[in-house]
Amino acid sequence: MFRTPWDGSLKIAIAVLIITCPCALGLAVPVVHVVASGRLLSRGVLLKSSDALERLAEVDTLVFDKTGTLTHGRLELDHSTVGDTALDKVALDKAATLARASTHPLSRALAQAAGPGATADDVSEHPGQGLMGTVDGVSARLGSADFVGGADGAGSAAATGPEIWFRLGDAAPVRFGFSDGLRGDAAAVVKWAKARDMSVVLLSGDRAATVDAVAREAGIEEFAGELLPQDKIARLESLAASGAKVLMVGDGLNDAPALAAAHVSMSPATGADVSQAAADLVFQGHDLAPVTVALDVADGSQRLVLENFGLSLAYNVIAVPIAVAGYVTPLIAAIAMSSSSILVIANALRLRFIKMGLPEAREGQISDREGR
Repeated sequence: MFRTPWDGSLKIAIAVLIITCPCALGLAVPVVHVVASGRLLSRGVLLKSSDALERLAEVDTLVFDKTGTLTHGRLELDHSTVGDTALDKVALDKAATLARASTHPLSRALAQAAGPGATADDVSEHPGQGLMGTVDGVSARLGSADFVGGADGAGSAAATGPEIWFRLGDAAPVRFGFSDGLRGDAAAVVKWAKARDMSVVLLSGDRAATVDAVAREAGIEEFAGELLPQDKIARLESLAASGAKVLMVGDGLNDAPALAAAHVSMSPATGADVSQAAADLVFQGHDLAPVTVALDVADGSQRLVLENFGLSLAYNVIAVPIAVAGYVTPLIAAIAMSSSSILVIANALRLRFIKMGLPEAREGQISDREGR
């Protein structure tokens, strides 16, 4: 067969060109993220931000909101705090007209306890404080004790549960107390985070006594209550200034600014629309286990990305010199290049089979212990 002087060199050049095709390198990150997104989705976690996994892998501090996040948020009105008098029942009905204009868990619980009815006029919401509006032609307030002017109300100092106050005009303020419990695995999630040398913080707008009781039950040593949205942001900025990488988990309207200010954020699917919009990840279910799964998936993804880069580098370090030396035909080069891409994809698929999250959590299942 006739060969031109440059025939051999051309084959070597083609083999080198095929060998150095950066397919494996190009797949190193995207394929891991695709597998990670699927793994999270199977556990009820929606990944909204493209770079959330990288930021999650850097987290060393876990910050929780209280109502609807650390607790399950299914508040029930404690009728012993309201009484059975006709006056209190009237106050409940009037307070509910304001409550129906808000998505705050306490407001929704109050509205549910009162039943269907009208909504007050000219309602305005003051984040972290409460609601103002007009009820029967009279100015009314619904919210915290300080906002309403009920700080000296009977029984408020001794009570530790969630509460909301209502005041109609110049009448005496009325207190409505609620009962709410921790999510079923809240204490386990806190313990899991501490075992990973993560700091756990509870920041809430609720009363200090309520926050203290919940923090102790969950095993959280660092907590603060009676915080306005700007106070939460200031706390997060202080943590960031000290070098902390914060994962903020919150669900309420008041948490949206803090979620946006955190290094990375998560919100339950039961949270307010604005909190879900501000969060990088949204999780379903009645438990906090998806938070642990998200953190483990992020760590696993980071390891696999680094491994894929290493495999791609090793492939090029070994294959390119052999191809340059003329020991690789274009056909073998094509097979080697394809094999490197398959190897990277296979390595990324390992993420599907690694156990992650709380030990008692089961793959593909969203716990509904508290819903039964």
